[in-house]
Amino acid sequence: MAGPDFDADLKALDATLTSIEKVLDVPAMKRDIADLGEQVAAPDLWNDQANAQKVTSRLSRLEADLERLTGLRSRVDDLGIMIELARDENDSDALAEAEREIASLTKSIQSLEVRTLLSGEYDEREALVTIRSGAGGVDAADFAEMLQRMYLRWAERHGYPTEVYDTSYAEEAGLKSTTFGVKAPYAYGTLSIESGTHRLVRISPFDNQGRRQTSFAAVEVVPVLEQTDEIDVPEEELRIDVYRSSGPGGQSVNTTDSAVRITHIPTGTVVSCQNEKSQLQNKASAMVILKAKLLALKKAEERAQIDALRGDVQGSWGDQMRSYVLHPYQMVKDLRTLYESGNTSGVFDGEIDEFIEAGIRWRRTGQQAADQN
Repeated sequence: MAGPDFDADLKALDATLTSIEKVLDVPAMKRDIADLGEQVAAPDLWNDQANAQKVTSRLSRLEADLERLTGLRSRVDDLGIMIELARDENDSDALAEAEREIASLTKSIQSLEVRTLLSGEYDEREALVTIRSGAGGVDAADFAEMLQRMYLRWAERHGYPTEVYDTSYAEEAGLKSTTFGVKAPYAYGTLSIESGTHRLVRISPFDNQGRRQTSFAAVEVVPVLEQTDEIDVPEEELRIDVYRSSGPGGQSVNTTDSAVRITHIPTGTVVSCQNEKSQLQNKASAMVILKAKLLALKKAEERAQIDALRGDVQGSWGDQMRSYVLHPYQMVKDLRTLYESGNTSGVFDGEIDEFIEAGIRWRRTGQQAADQN
């Protein structure tokens, strides 16, 4: 009775994986790996450290992608053999194991399929994420901190390195703003769907009358630039301030003015960095963040739509993209894709892959519709 279902599931998995292999162009990946391997073996590679890092990073990424692809292909092939043997021997335990493997493979292949949808100009880049509290007072600041933890936990679950560059603490609790980097290939393409206004509804833990509170936080995601990106920032357009790094009440503060704030005067863009003890290091990191944000502005202007790279992130009612409701019921719902989850604690603990994947598919569908018009 289960045979035809197994056959259909296996055929669907094979078809989807074959499509992914064609899109990613496995033969080309192997040629690129061989070429990059020769470059890495060159004795003068590290004479140009920036290029060396780019070459080794691309090689590592391609090798990981190819290993992931070949591993999935091997699992699909083995699954067919497993099902055939289980049927021949009428082994119910093996058939149950095959069913579990189908579920696992389906999730893994769907996740890889989403990666093939990330074909934007900067999708391969690392990401810089900025979160700002919006309307809602102390609850909004607390919500901003909850979102920061959510994304950092998401990155941790995937083994992606992160670095917090700047944190501005609110007076009572939570964060006014924070900027952190997610240092993984395709981090920008993946997380860019998170740009926009996030809304939280709950019984406020800061209200002694236990009233329900609605608060907002804005998320902005921009790609990290490389040296080859053209974004010129003349010194005369910058105002650079130094100040003493600080934390929330009770934490120690630096005894030197090592934190750096850079203002780009023509656009009013302001960035800060205080994670390093050295003022020079903080200035260098702040410039990386500033250039990334200026590139986002430039691309948005070129495309005449502000959400091209950074999204509409005003932090108010009119531009919400996701709602997190903790009272009177438990629900997280994306207002664009309509994907929802009742596991609010899991979501705030970084279980957001399904939201991200649904968002990427939704964005691609919108892009295809726009191209047809």
